[in-house]
Amino acid sequence: MTMESVEIASSDSDITTVLSGVPFDQWVQLPVSGFRPSARYKHAAEVADGKLYVAGGSRNGRYLSDFQVFDFGTLSWSTLSPKFDFVGEGSSEEVFRPCSGHSMVKWGSKLLIVAGHVKGSSDSVTVWSIDIETNQCNIVKTYGKVPIARGGQSVTLVGSRLVMFGGEDTRKRLLNDLHILDLETMLWDSLETTQNGPTPRSDHTAALHADRYLMIFGGSSHSICFNDLHILDLQTMEWSQPQIQFDIVTPRSGHAGAIADDNWYIVGGGDNTSAASETIVLNMSKLVWSIATSMKERHPLASEGLTLCTALIGGEDILVSFGGYNGRYNNEVFVLKPKPRSTTRPRIVQSPAAAAAAASVTAAYALTTTGEKKVLTNSVEGSKESQTESSPQVSRADTDAFTMEKETLESRLAEVKQENFRLERDLDEMNNTHMDLLKELQSVQGQLTAETLRCFKLEMQITDTKKKLESLHSIENEIQVLRQQMSISEQDKEFGSDSSKRQSSGGVWQWIAGTPQQQ
Repeated sequence: MTMESVEIASSDSDITTVLSGVPFDQWVQLPVSGFRPSARYKHAAEVADGKLYVAGGSRNGRYLSDFQVFDFGTLSWSTLSPKFDFVGEGSSEEVFRPCSGHSMVKWGSKLLIVAGHVKGSSDSVTVWSIDIETNQCNIVKTYGKVPIARGGQSVTLVGSRLVMFGGEDTRKRLLNDLHILDLETMLWDSLETTQNGPTPRSDHTAALHADRYLMIFGGSSHSICFNDLHILDLQTMEWSQPQIQFDIVTPRSGHAGAIADDNWYIVGGGDNTSAASETIVLNMSKLVWSIATSMKERHPLASEGLTLCTALIGGEDILVSFGGYNGRYNNEVFVLKPKPRSTTRPRIVQSPAAAAAAASVTAAYALTTTGEKKVLTNSVEGSKESQTESSPQVSRADTDAFTMEKETLESRLAEVKQENFRLERDLDEMNNTHMDLLKELQSVQGQLTAETLRCFKLEMQITDTKKKLESLHSIENEIQVLRQQMSISEQDKEFGSDSSKRQSSGGVWQWIAGTPQQQ
């Protein structure tokens, strides 16, 4: 069901009051008076100390370099004027460069701006630092295997490290490489992974689950948009792609994501044809998608290049969205109060193969949980009856029965785990077989291509030979004609020679007759 966001009257200037009467999982446009920053998209945003910080972005093909701050306490905007400090980093005339498609991460009292498209040439990723206490801004000197420059990447904070995936470089080449920046040493390093990871892409989203699993969702290449979900186990460095029903998850790029209560909210984006109007939610433990709410396609939240952050307001996690482009540039601030959800759920399995079989494990878990609830209900009812009859012996019997039932359930759960292990092993074998068959198929395809090319060359040679044979036959005919002409010419010459001889030999009478005249 399509729903419009709620607009709050400007008289309600306290955000706690605004959120108190708002239903869960429904977007609310905050009332803002006074100054508003210019509308934009492909900017970066982060929440720190009760404020929303927005940096850069793009508008009408022009990159922006400003810093804007939204105060949740006063519901007002202000412009941050950073003090640039370039000790050991070049001339003091340098300023923060206009950029788009960059990432922002909070680290202590600083905001780190990583990568992004900038005007001019840049061979490697640049990291900027803004101290929100002193407003000092500078370029961070990094070392090691510094990645090539890019924009549209994802940057995720994992402990004291930043994990960067994918993006598009300055030559418009799509990437699916993985890099890590140690914030303690500012040392870059590249990461090697196993299994098949995501294809090269940009404008995707990433999230961290259980401090161990890096999730990559959606994004686009130059021709198509994706709706796939990939999970990287940061302990084993193995990629997996769980099998999930995608009926409600349309392909999208340029969307934004944020985590609240172990749920990953995704808003905005599109597929180059239409905007994604649904705010979807991924239960990161159960790996189940759902729709939180829907908007009209022309709504500001159905936009590309917007940002989504999590803010702690009044002891609750609140989602905050800003900006975006859907035919026009937006600068509204929207908030959503996530609906509380149950926390009793299975965790993501560690093996990539087990992740593919997560659906069966979840179903088994549901069955055992349902059985356990029935046992608990029967035990409670039996306990009530025993209390009514004042019979302690019956209560102990019920307790013993419950213990036996519990042991039975635990045994069943152990069997399910064993079956899950077997499925993991079978799936690994199937994956290995599939990879071998795929390699063999690729080899056969390569041989077939080579044979096809060879046959094509032979056909061309045969055609050329036929043309040469036809030409040779024509030449033979011409030679035959020339031979005939030469034969006739030789005969004519012989006939002419005989006539001349006869004329010469008959001249004796002329000599006799002419003798007197000479005398």
